[in-house]
Amino acid sequence: MHTSRAKGKQCFLVLRQQQFNVQALVFVNDKTVSKQMVKFAANITKESIIDVEGVVQKVAQPVESCTQRDVELHVERVFVVSASAPQLPLQLDDAARPEHDEEDASRPRVNQDTRLDNRIIDLRTTTNQAVYRVVAGVCDLFRATLTGKGFVEIHTPKIISAASEGGANVFTVSYFKNNAYLAQSPQLYKQMAIAADFEKVFTVGAVFRAEDSNTHRHLTEFVGLDLEMAFNYHYHEVLDVIGDMFVCIFKGLRDRYKTEINTIQKQFPSEPFRFLEPSLRLEFPEAVAMLREAGVEIGDEDDLSTPDEKLLGKLVKAKYDTDFFILDKFPLAVRPFYTMPDPNNPKYANSYDMYMRGEEILSGAQRIHDPEFLTERAKAHEIDIEKIKSYIDSFRYGCPPHGGGGIGMERVVMLYLGLNNIRKTSMFPRDPKRLTP
Repeated sequence: MHTSRAKGKQCFLVLRQQQFNVQALVFVNDKTVSKQMVKFAANITKESIIDVEGVVQKVAQPVESCTQRDVELHVERVFVVSASAPQLPLQLDDAARPEHDEEDASRPRVNQDTRLDNRIIDLRTTTNQAVYRVVAGVCDLFRATLTGKGFVEIHTPKIISAASEGGANVFTVSYFKNNAYLAQSPQLYKQMAIAADFEKVFTVGAVFRAEDSNTHRHLTEFVGLDLEMAFNYHYHEVLDVIGDMFVCIFKGLRDRYKTEINTIQKQFPSEPFRFLEPSLRLEFPEAVAMLREAGVEIGDEDDLSTPDEKLLGKLVKAKYDTDFFILDKFPLAVRPFYTMPDPNNPKYANSYDMYMRGEEILSGAQRIHDPEFLTERAKAHEIDIEKIKSYIDSFRYGCPPHGGGGIGMERVVMLYLGLNNIRKTSMFPRDPKRLTP
């Protein structure tokens, strides 16, 4: 029961199910509906679960306030299955109001914390019903595309003995008499699967980052879409696969989720997502040149800051008309120790990031598969060799050249839909300030 409005001998109801709603009418007649029944219907609390029997009727005028505009339901019987409490922590109509609606400026809006504190109610809005179907769609398309390319889905441990990416942003958990860590990435295990002759693997699972970042795009727990593959001649074979996979995801969302995207656009309007086929690929020095031309002071081997990425996204969109692009050949100095240097230019690496609407959604590279060279690079990064011994040892028995990347699923959905906060695409988000519900 979304809303009810009684008027004399009749009562108008709006009934909602997932993304859709329909107007229903209970009116006194000789056959099935008494005054008491109209009164009963009018007193059902908002958000109660009800069963309704009635006749679907065409309407003379379209019902503008409902998704089902051409029909209404003439109710004959109504049952309350599960009554809602009369006081709701937030009104769904307020939670579903368009973000920049001038006419509704005076009406209450529901802030982010109120939504997340009362997530069960908030998730009932037609917008959220649509968002989480798009989330499911991204995971489904990721799986289907890679499975179609001969990849095998694997599952990797989330409790590990040493920090997977090194550094301090790792959650420590007590593990019997010792400490363990929550995995920051399935990196080590993806690579071990390649060493174990699986050739092409992917995984969908939780990733944990103990970063005290309270931004619009950081979570302490997110869904990682990770892939790794062996290649024959050049790491660009990996780039080709990932670029093509994103095209398949974008096309699948565009073609299969029109209804959901239109629903979301009504509350959160944004420009339709643009992409090229094949995906645009730029090299890092080209990006630096574009930024310098736009007045940014940046060194040849500096990493891109968040404002740099945003600006680069705008420059690329203006020049190439795409919201998605691949940036290849990052400076070696700003990449992890296991990244393969470019054999032709030791300042750069065989590594890449991918961007949507000027924000990074994938970071990846060719990995070093030679244990001696890996040890040397780890020492150059001042990493304790003992702590990554099992990682280095996994390459001692032969391992093909390989590369891959990790994708933040919630970021992909946020940026594809043009939303302004990652908490809108995480069903129960975790950040430094939120551990509930």
